[in-house]
Amino acid sequence: MQVFWFIPTHGDGRYLGTSEGARELSHDYIKQIAIAADSLGYEGVLIPTGRSCEDPWVLASSLIGFTRRLKFLVAVRPGLHLPSLAARMAASFDRLSGGRLLINLVAGGDQTEFAGDGLFLDHAARYAQATEFIRIWREILARSHEGQALDYEGQYLSVKGAKLLFPPVQRPHPPVYFGGSSPVAHELAAEQVDAYLTWGEPPAEVAKKIADVRARAARHGRTLKFGIRLHVIVRESDSAAWAAAEDLISRVKDETVAQAQAVFARMDSEGQRRMAALHQGGAKRSRADLEISPNLWAGVGLVRGGAGTALVGDAKTVAARIQEYAALGIEVFVLSGYPHLDEAHRFAELVFPLLPLTLRERLTGGSPQAFGEAVGNQYLPPRAAKDTLP
Repeated sequence: MQVFWFIPTHGDGRYLGTSEGARELSHDYIKQIAIAADSLGYEGVLIPTGRSCEDPWVLASSLIGFTRRLKFLVAVRPGLHLPSLAARMAASFDRLSGGRLLINLVAGGDQTEFAGDGLFLDHAARYAQATEFIRIWREILARSHEGQALDYEGQYLSVKGAKLLFPPVQRPHPPVYFGGSSPVAHELAAEQVDAYLTWGEPPAEVAKKIADVRARAARHGRTLKFGIRLHVIVRESDSAAWAAAEDLISRVKDETVAQAQAVFARMDSEGQRRMAALHQGGAKRSRADLEISPNLWAGVGLVRGGAGTALVGDAKTVAARIQEYAALGIEVFVLSGYPHLDEAHRFAELVFPLLPLTLRERLTGGSPQAFGEAVGNQYLPPRAAKDTLP
């Protein structure tokens, strides 16, 4: 099991849908989150993309020197990047970071934003273009290890003599992650990528998506890794966790929800449509309505696009829900919580000891623990028994 955290380059704070309790989005704050994720034992961090975010490549590059093991899941955008340039960027980042780059292929989004960026393809054409993009990207990087060039003639993208002189550290290329819920997205994943990511839907729905992508990949003679994108609200008791969930959306106004849902509704993303359906486009507002599956809460999606669900509960409950997804075949958990610096520590402290995390074992095994005043008095309480769930 691999657990990733999230760098909130679109902003962070204590409450959703308001500037109250917001934190200044400075490089110092982002650096704190990255260092915390690195030192706590998270496998990597997802850096979002879009015009509401800081540029993910610039931001990720700025964090290489402040981290040691942390991997960076960074977006490439077909239509905005050309595959040859994206390949050079990836190879440089991978070398400079010592092989810590992961690629997030992003083909979906908001048509209004796409138009502002000069991209006017419809949903089907965007995914066809993305398929050509990542095929070229993969081949350029793979061939770079032998110094070979690539010729490719496609409907949307073509290259002649494309060559990369300095290959990446990872062979044949940094792993490619991708998420999408439409049939064309599933086919792209099955044919081209290394890991398929889903947003946090109820386990039965996630199982259906995994089965479909896995079957499509088998027809191509391939196997994939599977991951899930979720928020987490974990406390020392269930009641405290649910109170924190209610508090997170306690400052949201009806007009803010309506404005956000209007933006989401104009998108042609099947994944966004499925997220909105979980809370009926903002119509569901009570805990009873928003808990769409045991401990899976859709309140985040009232005002946040993309991943809109959170696992809510005490540490054992959240760990058990994570294990339920793992039993379906999920290996990668890309998590986040508000505020992200505080919740990175809270989740690691409460839930990591209950999960089978080999990286965490390597980082903490055998190291002394701090016990505050007891250490000063030369008394070390016995180490807590490991309580890993089966």
